[in-house]
Amino acid sequence: MSNTELVTVPPQSVTAPLTHDDTRRESTHPEDVEGEPISSREAGQELAPVDGGPAAWRLLCAAFVFETLLWGFPLSFGVFQDYYSKVPEFANNRYIGVVGTIASGLGYLGAPVIMPIIQRYQKWRRQMIWIGFAYGLGFLIFYYPILSMVNEYWIARRGMAYGLLCGASGVSGSIMPFVLQALLARYGYRTTLRAVAVGLTLLTGPLIPLLKGRLPAPSMEHANIPRINWTFFRSPLFWLYSVANLLQGFGYFFPALYLPSHASALKLGDRSGAILLALMSVFQVGGQFVFGSLSDRSNKVPLNILACTSTVVAAVACLTMWRLATTLPVLIMFAIVYGFFGAGFTAIWARMSTAIADDVTAAPMVFSLLNFGKGIGNVLAGPIGGSLVAGSRSAGVSSSSSMSYRWVIVFTGGCMFASACTICARYLRGVTGLVVR
Repeated sequence: MSNTELVTVPPQSVTAPLTHDDTRRESTHPEDVEGEPISSREAGQELAPVDGGPAAWRLLCAAFVFETLLWGFPLSFGVFQDYYSKVPEFANNRYIGVVGTIASGLGYLGAPVIMPIIQRYQKWRRQMIWIGFAYGLGFLIFYYPILSMVNEYWIARRGMAYGLLCGASGVSGSIMPFVLQALLARYGYRTTLRAVAVGLTLLTGPLIPLLKGRLPAPSMEHANIPRINWTFFRSPLFWLYSVANLLQGFGYFFPALYLPSHASALKLGDRSGAILLALMSVFQVGGQFVFGSLSDRSNKVPLNILACTSTVVAAVACLTMWRLATTLPVLIMFAIVYGFFGAGFTAIWARMSTAIADDVTAAPMVFSLLNFGKGIGNVLAGPIGGSLVAGSRSAGVSSSSSMSYRWVIVFTGGCMFASACTICARYLRGVTGLVVR
């Protein structure tokens, strides 16, 4: 994921994505004051308790394992990219980065499409999980039904539940890069990929039967699903935040892709790339938690201040620490600072969504479109990065030189600064007459 955040949205909202990067949503089912679906109680059906109990914890533990393993693999692609860049059959191929970004990027891009489908056909969620038990489009199909099941069991304590799931990406990000690097060094990429496929299947496959929703199929089938209010498209604030988010997404993924290769070019040791990815992943979780918590204090910490702090600090870190780094300690400091502040941006998506539209159907859809914007950057990071590196090398820079990554670094910092400038445009109304409401 990646690529994860916390959010509380009023009942009857659609389920939105959980990205390792990402924010959480409320249940899709109407609930009365007791937290139990009205249609289910009217039918006299006994439901498992919410916010605790064996069924709720069983589902949460299964979701934790899925989050840990199935997000950890694409988020560790930087290790593969570093390896592929040294293999003769792939060396100097500008499209190496596309593989990893597509695997995780579809999880963002597909959010606006899959969310209404999950809401409309909730009784088929178990079948979706079995059918989509793979990466790419399959990952998109099975991942969101799991999240909707978690939403049914965890209501008042949902922040705690998703806090555990957020920690899962940090666990995988701090361990999986080392495992993959060791396997690649010893067995090569073919055997490693087969081993990972078998390992993920054996570790997660038996848990699929534990992924059961709280609500029975008849209740879900007859649930009253409100229409989505699309008037937020007329809000200038929606377009301002969407552009800022798109620019941030264009630059965000490059450090995870190119830090291992950059460290290798600097000859900082075989394990330096995995160390940097692990540190970045751990501090991403911390940044998301802090920025998400601060965004809840709407009266004390303005949303735009948080957005600009995230992007400006990340930009400065890129153009100073990363660009001028020649030693491992400096790159470690960059990984920590960038991981913490860069990841904090997605943790405030929930506040952005409710600032744009407070309608219970519109706010989650706004959130899904912010995911879509970041997904564009995720998918394009591979070809853009490959072109930037190839451009440096065509100018006479050696493929083994750290200078071949200079334009990647400048591009990342520039995107972050551009995102901050877009947010600041809201305050130009006193100078230019621009009004963004």
